[in-house]
Amino acid sequence: METEVLYDLSPFARIFNDGRVERLWGTETVPPSLDEKTGVRSKDVALSSDSPVSARLYIPEAAIDSPRKLPVLVYYHGGCFIFETAWSPTYHNYLNALVTEANVIAVSVEYRRAPEDPLPAAYDDSWTALKWVASHSTGNGPEEWLNSHACLEKVFLAGDSAGANIAHRMGIRLGEEKLNGIEFPGVIMVHPYFWGNEPLPSETTKTERRSAAEDHRVR
Repeated sequence: METEVLYDLSPFARIFNDGRVERLWGTETVPPSLDEKTGVRSKDVALSSDSPVSARLYIPEAAIDSPRKLPVLVYYHGGCFIFETAWSPTYHNYLNALVTEANVIAVSVEYRRAPEDPLPAAYDDSWTALKWVASHSTGNGPEEWLNSHACLEKVFLAGDSAGANIAHRMGIRLGEEKLNGIEFPGVIMVHPYFWGNEPLPSETTKTERRSAAEDHRVR
């Protein structure tokens, strides 16, 4: 089979008919660190042995030796469900700044992306992340930062673009399935990415063109 571009989402990504994905945007990553400018420390953690979901945690360095409990911000990055990661410099720098300004602990979720793992994979991973946060409600969860420093009566959900879509979805699910031991007083959606059930005319046209091309090759 001849390799062809099935979807050209330039300048963000190209998807080929053999399943290969070429991401053109949001591929740069940075390691966790102690950010000297903001005084925020970060580290990466795996959240579940049963799924690939992971997260980058952020905490003000000064809070580590303080008995004060801080609110928790669970953040979902944007990128149309296709590109960007929790490790990208865009989100790493943003969360460093946000954590120091708001004086919170942040859990930046690294969820699976489409098209390799289409929805609802990102939703499932995001729910796994919330359950992981909730597992610290008794003070003996897997992450000491949350056990010792998190106020789980103030857990906020936030995200931008596709991440705002996820935050909205998680808010709905929390209304249907209560997670014991934690409370969610608010959801923050930045430029939320929502779409309809019907394809746009341009999408329909592309589909028709592909079908016509495939019919031509068969003949």
